[in-house]
Order: sequence, then structure tokens, then C-alpha cells
Amino acid sequence: MTQTHSNTKKRNYTHLTDIERGQIAAYLEQELSLRDIAKKMGRDVSTISREKKRGSVQQINTFRKPFTKYFPDVGSCVYEENRRNCGSHSTIMEAWEFIEFAEEKILKEKWSPDAVVGSAKRKEQFEYVPLTKTLYNWIDEGKLTVMNIDLEMKLRRSTKGKKVLHLILQFKKKYKVKQN
Repeated sequence: MTQTHSNTKKRNYTHLTDIERGQIAAYLEQELSLRDIAKKMGRDVSTISREKKRGSVQQINTFRKPFTKYFPDVGSCVYEENRRNCGSHSTIMEAWEFIEFAEEKILKEKWSPDAVVGSAKRKEQFEYVPLTKTLYNWIDEGKLTVMNIDLEMKLRRSTKGKKVLHLILQFKKKYKVKQN
């Protein structure tokens, strides 16, 4: 059963644009309150407050008195830097020593990724040992020198199943082989 009526609202939040940052700077020059700026721009007061804090820089006037002033380009730069640093980061750099070990074992000694991870965890020789699934994902994404063709079990698994059955049926149809 699908729900046609919901009591929750869809969020329509958008990030501030450079033009809006310029407007904030102009309104602050006119010494408007944050509430008045928010009303004029159709934004929440907390959005304006955070942006003001993000883009404010301490300055010193000619009488050597410090004061803070909002600059839209500073706010934009801080925003971009924060966006670059948000989200999850790849753990591949943490596991660099393990990766070198894994590549050697898989390529030279024909170990499976699961055996490599199990051995490393058992011996506790590395600071960071990823999960087996993570190691397979890194191989699939091409982040390691190991490729799927180097993995015997993965190569063997992919050739069985529906593909083979489909080829057999095509062969029987083409050469009109009778079924017993």
C-alpha cells in the first residue's frame, strides 16, 4: 500500500549563491539585523548567521582598533573548502602497507583476497586491514594492480550459470539436436 498523504514536508533547501552572499554583504553594510536580512532574502535567520560567521574577517582600522567585517568572497572560499572536506574519504591510503602485501600474495603466490585478509588479521601485522568486500571493491574499481583475471575463483564463477545454459540451447536449436 502506498501512502498518498504524508504529514512530513519535502525539504527544499538550497545553498547560498555568490549573488546572495553579495546581497548579505550589502545588507550588513546598511546595518540591517540578521532577521531583517533573512526576511528580505526569504531565508532562515540561522542560514544568514552561519554565513556571516563563515565570511567574517578581523580587520584593524587606522586607529589600530580591531573590527570584524563580512566579505562574500571569503564566505564562498570557506564554503568551498568545507564542501571539499565533507563526506566519507577512501581508506586506501591508510591501508597502503597492506595493499603492497596483498598484491604480492595474490599475484605471486596466487592467494585469494579472502585468504590475504584472514592472514593479515590473524597475524596482526598491519595497522589497518580492510574487509574482504572492500578489497574486492578496490580490485573491481582498478585501484590495485591486481585485476579480476588474476583471481581464480572469481574468474571460474563468472563463466558458469545462465550464460552456459543459453549457449547450449542456441547450439541445440541451430543444429536441431533432439532431446531424449
